[in-house]
Amino acid sequence: MPPKPQSSLFLGLELATDQLRASIVDENLELVGVETIDFDTDLPEYQTQGGIFTTPGDAYTTPIEMWVKAFDLLCEKLSKNFELTRIKAIGGSAQHALVWWKTSPIFPIQALDPRLPIHAQITSQSFTLPNAPVAQDTSAHTHALALEAALGGPDLMAARVGTSAHASLLAAQLLRAREAWPDVWARTGRVQVASAFLASLVVGTPAGMGEAEASATGLWVHAGPSSATQSHWDEGVMEIVGGNKQEGRRIWGWLGDVDVSGGRRRIGNVSRYLVDRYGFDPEAIVTPFTADYLSTYLSMCPSPSDAVLTFGPMDALLAPASHYLPTRLYSLFPHPAQDSTEKKRYVAMLTSRNADVPRALVRDMYTKSWSAFDRLVAIVPPGGSIGLDDKLFSFWLLQGDSYPLAHVKGIFRFETGVKVNEFRDLRANPRCLLESQVLSFRVRWSRMIATGVLGTNPGRNRNVNPTPSPISGQSKRSSTSSTTNSIPANNMGLPFDPYDYGPLPARLLCTGAAANFPSIANLVGDVFNAPVLVPTTQIDAAQVVPHRNAPPAGFPARAALGGAYIARWVWGKERGTPAGTGRGGFEEEVRRLLAKRWAATGGAPMRTNAHAAAGGSKAGSAAGSGTSTPYGSRSALGANVLVEEEEEELEDGMGGYVFGDELGRLRTVTSSTVGTVMTGTSIGEPPSTAFTTPDLSGTSGVPPTSEAAASTPAALTPVTALPTSEAEMQLGVAKVAEPDVDAFMSYAAIVPEYCRLESLLVKALV
Repeated sequence: MPPKPQSSLFLGLELATDQLRASIVDENLELVGVETIDFDTDLPEYQTQGGIFTTPGDAYTTPIEMWVKAFDLLCEKLSKNFELTRIKAIGGSAQHALVWWKTSPIFPIQALDPRLPIHAQITSQSFTLPNAPVAQDTSAHTHALALEAALGGPDLMAARVGTSAHASLLAAQLLRAREAWPDVWARTGRVQVASAFLASLVVGTPAGMGEAEASATGLWVHAGPSSATQSHWDEGVMEIVGGNKQEGRRIWGWLGDVDVSGGRRRIGNVSRYLVDRYGFDPEAIVTPFTADYLSTYLSMCPSPSDAVLTFGPMDALLAPASHYLPTRLYSLFPHPAQDSTEKKRYVAMLTSRNADVPRALVRDMYTKSWSAFDRLVAIVPPGGSIGLDDKLFSFWLLQGDSYPLAHVKGIFRFETGVKVNEFRDLRANPRCLLESQVLSFRVRWSRMIATGVLGTNPGRNRNVNPTPSPISGQSKRSSTSSTTNSIPANNMGLPFDPYDYGPLPARLLCTGAAANFPSIANLVGDVFNAPVLVPTTQIDAAQVVPHRNAPPAGFPARAALGGAYIARWVWGKERGTPAGTGRGGFEEEVRRLLAKRWAATGGAPMRTNAHAAAGGSKAGSAAGSGTSTPYGSRSALGANVLVEEEEEELEDGMGGYVFGDELGRLRTVTSSTVGTVMTGTSIGEPPSTAFTTPDLSGTSGVPPTSEAAASTPAALTPVTALPTSEAEMQLGVAKVAEPDVDAFMSYAAIVPEYCRLESLLVKALV
């Protein structure tokens, strides 16, 4: 439905790894416009690859000045293509990074001259650290572990500041800066997270971070709902990071106050600079900005029994949480969009650093293209082997990952429970990698459920099938029957029943390029025994470019949409509109707006891109992930052109072996994949050399050959929408995979062995 004349518009910004993005929606959350600045192509003078700089080792940084110039260019695009006086509220998000400002009497953003672009006034000389570490950076990993040890170990640290050690911890990055660059430390006057930095450019004054992001710093004490104290910065931890009490107080001054309101308020109005230079409405409000992964989560409007799975440089699984019970098993944040009068809500998150990069590396080592990679995932049986007792397992840990694998690095493969250098059948590698990645989330989800942090959600206990568990011989138990301190003997030593799918998510809402491929969507649905849904914006975008996390031109990114949704929500609350009167939380109000749009358009699907006709596409659609993968050249690992393989080429390249009768049982011809049969795909443009990869010399993989260049590309068939309920279509998501209970049981059978091998790695016994 096109916007009414002079109807109000709402702008969402996203500072991603590789792009600065803007999405504009109207009062009914219908997409109106999309603009993007790509760092590599629009700002080639900075010579970034995927928006970042890499060096041999663990450093991944990005130039802050590039962000400033991109903001100028984006505002110019918006002013040329839209009537900015109609934008009534602005929200946004940003990647994980820190901006280090020099000491100055007046904050530079407060003294901008509208006759000049911002990048001419705020240059690299404004920052003590011109190139900021980003989320993929692991150079502060040892400092994180040192801080964790100083606080008494991971359990005590999590109980105190809500999180245990990981390489992206803000506290660890501060500690590293003090020890590695004392001159940077001495000249610093303010430190901002990237989301607060972007918000400052919009509002024209120093913006602080919200409590959700503060809870991820390792410096913040969140007061739970039952606590008599208020949330606050932990002076003791700051003293450890700063080296003494005085420097600890400097850190407090750098970071400033934290917004603990819950996100349902304005942080100010748009800056006078943007009004005078670009024509924004001076009354336009600016709402709190947050982290990109949280904004992506908000854009999906999950129900209490859902989980949001985002694929990208880092994979993440997020879920609504009812209680504040911090442990080292997961990260926990206050919900970034809730009213102060609401009952406190939280978001629990599981992450994996070893995500797109291992997927790209396995593609290069064992196939000629992403098409062959995906086809191998489809034709290789679960567990990489036809037999029931000889399943294959692999762990690709190129970077220190989350608990319990923080200390483990390397590539590990196992056949019949024994460590091997390579699988006897090389074709098992792609599927075994993906199974390892998804099983990790499935196992950690079950461990998280046992803590009670997600509460008792009736929708999650999906015990509609009373089939007894093979290992217990009893009917499926309630998900509340097992705890971490009470491990039933009949669960083969696990703190949960792997055959009980009751505690697993009722639906998986997925974003990111990996979700565009039927084989991966099917695998995720089978491991969790839950339907997989993808945003309709992403499904439509996948028909254009299926292999990038960054959406193609005209298609919105999820995190940018999340910012626009928050802007609409806060604006409605301030105006007292029916959708802003406080009936329920953020998700409930967004659902009401989308239901209103659905009724007004007679059930027309949402518009999926800025160039689509009103009413959107009848085909599936999906959105770009809020996290984008920087893919550079293929280097020595393969050709510069992605090529799709024919089936016979695949067989020849892998020794001509076919898995016999297993080909008759392919998931791509089951009922869950009708209409989505894969003929090939490519998750990211040429693989990522924006990341450090191991030396491949001497491996027994099958690297691509020059013959690939002569192959004729096959048609690419990414996921398409399956029959989807009206309620889900209203929200702009469509089903792309249905679970197979038999496949779920097959995976449940190998969970104990997966956990045993993981334990061996953690204990360094292999």
